[in-house]
Amino acid sequence: MGLARTLTLLSGVAATVTVSGATAQTGQVVQKVTGPVAVYWMSAQTQTGFGLPTGGGNPNPMAMMRQMMGGGGAGANKSLTLQLGSSQTNAAPSAEHLPPQNLAVGASLPLITPKLTPPEPREPGQIPRDFQKPRGRLLIFWGCGEKARPGQPIVIDFAKLAAGQIPAGLSGLNGIDFRNMSPPSVSKNRTYGDWPNEKTRNAGIPSQGSLLGEHTIRGNYSPQINFTLEEDQDFLGPLNLTTNAKAPGGWANIGWNLVGNAQAYFATAVGGGDGETMVLWSSSESQTAAFVMPDYLAPSEINRLVAAKALMGPATRSCAIPKEVVDAAPQALLQLAAFGGEANFVYPPRPTNPKIAWNQEWAVKVRYRSATGGLLGMDINEVMGGRAGRSSANPPAQQPGQPQKPAKAPSAADILRKGILGGGLPFPR
Repeated sequence: MGLARTLTLLSGVAATVTVSGATAQTGQVVQKVTGPVAVYWMSAQTQTGFGLPTGGGNPNPMAMMRQMMGGGGAGANKSLTLQLGSSQTNAAPSAEHLPPQNLAVGASLPLITPKLTPPEPREPGQIPRDFQKPRGRLLIFWGCGEKARPGQPIVIDFAKLAAGQIPAGLSGLNGIDFRNMSPPSVSKNRTYGDWPNEKTRNAGIPSQGSLLGEHTIRGNYSPQINFTLEEDQDFLGPLNLTTNAKAPGGWANIGWNLVGNAQAYFATAVGGGDGETMVLWSSSESQTAAFVMPDYLAPSEINRLVAAKALMGPATRSCAIPKEVVDAAPQALLQLAAFGGEANFVYPPRPTNPKIAWNQEWAVKVRYRSATGGLLGMDINEVMGGRAGRSSANPPAQQPGQPQKPAKAPSAADILRKGILGGGLPFPR
């Protein structure tokens, strides 16, 4: 059974998959629905080229280089995030995922329950000791085209913003109105386990690894889960930049291959010309601050955002990045994502007689994403030839006896690296 058919058959139960005690009405009879006792999410990603970390966090230059060197074709990097949540408990929680042999990751993937660490106490309103007023500017662009549209860019001066001065155009800048998905978590479920984890932090999926086949999840705090992924429910194919070049007119043209089962595409560029100015651009056609998007989107959200032209449709395979963006950010990191659909399973099947309660034991969601990235306007072979700039992630070590340099105010680059890119900087939506 194909993915499209699976989605159609399960569309009627998707709304009840993660809601305990929900009811579904059939005619005049209200069917009682309980559970599910356990909820299991698999998030499957395919990555080529440069990639920023999923789920927030700071970019890792070494990981980006590894992705770049393995990017493209059969060398694409694959990753899985496995999350099991249950309403049951156990004093010594233990669970594992038994994958099909062709995933090539071994016989068992341990789902470890993380240990909670209390947050570091801090007085309300307390300012960090090394706090410095922010400085620098942020320029925001959006939309594909050779030239920036009227009203762009919106300029945010961080020092003025900290002083309470609202930049022109900021009040009309809205983020994409997307609905975040809510996977199992340690705070949401009575018992939770995931993979990768502290014991398998560096675990990866071989480039030839496949999700196809039978999957079993078993543990001492959830019912056993069994489901099978079929031919079009595997990892999405690799997404590669087929064009990434600056045009004679000053703008940049990017193009990519169409990925099977992808339902939408979204591109962003982040960069700057100096340490004082950062530039953000997104492919959204609407005025937006959509430089950060969730890693995964539900199919209904994808359809809605494509209709609103916030995401590019599944047949789109090229975009021009305006000249003004390229001029303001001669060095920029380009990111391109393809959002896939879902595969959903619920056990036991829903009783056809509405008078019989539907007591769900477990529900599974498998979601898909493919992504790529690179330096805007620079062929990857050029980067590998050594013409890429030296990473600032490893500055020269301070010599013993040298006086410690005073901390300087954070630049726009610092704010983006630690804030917006990591999801920490509040921004209007």
